[in-house]
Amino acid sequence: MLEIKNLHVEIDGKKILRGLDLSIGSGEVHAIMGPNGSGKSTLAYVLAGKDDYEVTGGDILFEGESILEMEPAERAAKGVFLAFQYPVEIPGVAGMTFLKAALNAQRKARGEAELTTPDFIRRVRQAADLLQMDQEMLRRPVNTGFSGGEKKRNEILQMALLEPKLCILDETDSGLDIDALRIVSEGVNALRSPARSTLVITHYQRLLNYIVPDKVHVMSAGRIVRTGGKELALELEARGYADYAADAA
Repeated sequence: MLEIKNLHVEIDGKKILRGLDLSIGSGEVHAIMGPNGSGKSTLAYVLAGKDDYEVTGGDILFEGESILEMEPAERAAKGVFLAFQYPVEIPGVAGMTFLKAALNAQRKARGEAELTTPDFIRRVRQAADLLQMDQEMLRRPVNTGFSGGEKKRNEILQMALLEPKLCILDETDSGLDIDALRIVSEGVNALRSPARSTLVITHYQRLLNYIVPDKVHVMSAGRIVRTGGKELALELEARGYADYAADAA
């Protein structure tokens, strides 16, 4: 599904990713853990095609095709979805209006017919029920006045509706209390599929109690320095990242 080869990335002349390699198969859930400044969020942004990040070497293959020259909208239409650590507010744009525009834009890009209003509303209701979201939230401007948990649920609602092939969750657990964490995780788990892969970026093992990964990677100084099973997350929780300080030096 996703293959990252010797990826080097800079921003404002500062090297962030330094030869990162990562491969995620179809249906797999991988987690990346690491200290602040290791390049985790940079990786997420580069995968989604965010501006300002300069790829100076390597390649990113999605379903066997390089996506480095693709615009963010083109990557999204191909099936790449990024759930932000800090979802933005969009004052003046109702949630339902935003969701319908996003969904139909992607369907159009894929050569699919736009959804009728009744079909769209039915899909939204099903996804909102899964995430225990009050439908009144969707009538309000996007994320405006939402709590941290509400914003994250709104991100997963978008993911459920857009049905991406690759889900990138950038510190989705940030700012969530235990109840919101459980609800958001249940939403993510409901979307697990042999045709969908997920990359979970997190500092803490607690999220991985709910979204159980197939593999855990440790990132330090812009590279993957260790890979293991879910037990690796427990080790990191107990010992921290001190063992990887040498990699960052």
